[in-house]
Amino acid sequence: MKKTITYLVIGMLFGITMFKSEAASWFRIYEMFQFDAFHMYGIIGSALAIGVVMVQVIKRKHIKDTTGKEISFSPKDMSISRYLIGGIIFGLGWGLAGACPGPMFTLLGAGFLPILVVIISALLGTYVYGLLRNKLPH
Repeated sequence: MKKTITYLVIGMLFGITMFKSEAASWFRIYEMFQFDAFHMYGIIGSALAIGVVMVQVIKRKHIKDTTGKEISFSPKDMSISRYLIGGIIFGLGWGLAGACPGPMFTLLGAGFLPILVVIISALLGTYVYGLLRNKLPH
């Protein structure tokens, strides 16, 4: 129960940060795709830099997860089609919806109920991918 509350509080702080920084703003995302403002690129770049540093810290310090198991990273198969097709689908969805997965739930929490259509569609798309995964070129 303590872990659940901890994760809930962290999720709420993440959502508040996303909303207050305007990372969940459709207008800011539109600006980014139009190359009109640096705002979103700064947020994404900061997240990328922090992610790179944290992965290196986790690897070098042999940090463990909440169950006590050491966190490990398995290498991914590198293929152009995998990243190109996946990136195009993700980018089109992001551009059409005006939100990527994190901000979708932030927008729902902020009371933007039409985002439910996007969340349901994302869940349905994930389910269909799971059904077709073995048939797709990876």
